[in-house]
Amino acid sequence: MLNRVAVLSDIHGVLPALESVLAEPDVDAADRIVLTGDIAAGPQPTRVLDLLTGLGDRVVWIRGNADRELTEYRRGLRDTIPDPIAPWAAEQLREDHVVLLDSLPPSRSLSVRGLGKVLFCHATPRDDEEVVLVDSRSDRWKEVFGGLDTDMRTVVCGHTHMPFVRLAEGRLVVNPGSVGMPYGRAGAHWCLLGPGVELRTTHFDIEAAVAQVRQDSSYPRVGEWADYFLRARATDMEALAAFAPRDGRAHTP
Repeated sequence: MLNRVAVLSDIHGVLPALESVLAEPDVDAADRIVLTGDIAAGPQPTRVLDLLTGLGDRVVWIRGNADRELTEYRRGLRDTIPDPIAPWAAEQLREDHVVLLDSLPPSRSLSVRGLGKVLFCHATPRDDEEVVLVDSRSDRWKEVFGGLDTDMRTVVCGHTHMPFVRLAEGRLVVNPGSVGMPYGRAGAHWCLLGPGVELRTTHFDIEAAVAQVRQDSSYPRVGEWADYFLRARATDMEALAAFAPRDGRAHTP
């Protein structure tokens, strides 16, 4: 039974955002750091992976759809990736990075004090690209939770880059938001579990981070990328409107 677990999701290869969260005292003191996927698809993929692997067994790794896409691209299993920066990021990875990402499980469960058995996944327990949102309808949650053990009372997911906590079908659902590509407001978003749930935001020097990413990364459009994502120019309402059709609500009778 773990007392405190820090959850970092959707880092997307942004080193200064990750470093700012890892410097948080509550992250440093946590029993485990769980990464709920989409770790490296961004402007500083190798430096992010090297930093995280250096933390050793404290880190619990979970595969996201972007991690899968990077390895599929490198293995010649796909020719394109929807995210424009991802093919470039895939080419930066060393073979040990590819092996690591390719070996990650789609979900993990841990027992956390105050929350019991917690399932960690990227998008939903059954699919790494499926979309559920804070306002998704009840039958959608019932659908994506189908097959879960009844003792799994808390589910932690990422994927949509917007933090929320809600009760759905009797289970507590937590999305910590995104460390490296936040929607709605700037800062590195993460959460702390045990004995309850705390959504956290780590504020850091955005101007310095944009400058660091631009200097460090050879991605051709890195300046535009850093300006848009680190400054969170996509609002939460815009993101919700973009994601909403993908949670099945358009097909509701």
